[in-house]
Amino acid sequence: MKKNKLKESIMRSITQIFDLPSEVTLKLPRITTIGTIHAYIENHQGLIIFSSEELLLKVHQGHVRIKGKGFVLKMMIAQDILLEGEISGIYYEK
Repeated sequence: MKKNKLKESIMRSITQIFDLPSEVTLKLPRITTIGTIHAYIENHQGLIIFSSEELLLKVHQGHVRIKGKGFVLKMMIAQDILLEGEISGIYYEK
């Protein structure tokens, strides 16, 4: 476990020194929302749950859960998802 924390600490330092995008170097998800009607999620590691009221994605250090209603997956390619619907909350879970 210590090895993972050391690796993560080194990657954070490199990211800051070279001004690299943290979502790429640290494998973090990037979530871009447009109001409460669209969410574009990048760098996820897999779709776990999808329904008209919930989306659950695996990410590097846990999960991202999006709640709402009327959800439709408008696009899903590789590690990117475009979700459309009425978003009421976005939650990060370890």
